Amino acid sequence: MEQVAIIDFETTGLSPNQGARATEIGVVILSSGKIVDRFQSLMNSGAYVAAEITALTGISNQMLRNAPSADKVMREVSKFVGNTPLIAHNASFDEKFWNAELLEANIRQKNVFACSMLVARRIFPNSPTHKLADLVRFAKLPQVGNFHRAMADAEMTAHLVLKIEETICKTYATKVVTHQLLRNIQTTTKANVHRLLEEQD
Repeated sequence: MEQVAIIDFETTGLSPNQGARATEIGVVILSSGKIVDRFQSLMNSGAYVAAEITALTGISNQMLRNAPSADKVMREVSKFVGNTPLIAHNASFDEKFWNAELLEANIRQKNVFACSMLVARRIFPNSPTHKLADLVRFAKLPQVGNFHRAMADAEMTAHLVLKIEETICKTYATKVVTHQLLRNIQTTTKANVHRLLEEQD
């Protein structure tokens, strides 16, 4: 696979359209089957973190008081990622926050996302669910840190992406798994995914 960036946000809520803001971002760069670089930061947007969010993520209002501003973090991470294709678990969530926080920081940058959760539904249909925690257990992947912290989730998603790549290559004798192939898999029906992968070189 070409170089890709695995991204994960922790946030104050479910959607920036409802006023939620990011509180933490974690990014790992995957290249040649390895994690080669990392970026992680808390980010202070001034938004309030409710008690139930702190209970889930461990991120409190007190922790964010001394964190760098969301604008500063987004300027740094946008340069770190550049034009690299992005992958996230439940990418519709992270893509919304990526674009919203870039807009808040007045940064014009467009990255293409693939969703490891949607791809995993096609490649690992027998997993009990396709939540990250269940896939980590199902595929016997290393648990790195605590779930619902950005860097830990990004690293575990990276291991999941590598497992997906390995499974596709072994099952279908596919030589190269590209970011675009992952995007094709996530939009292909269950009935057609085998045909799609069998047609790969």
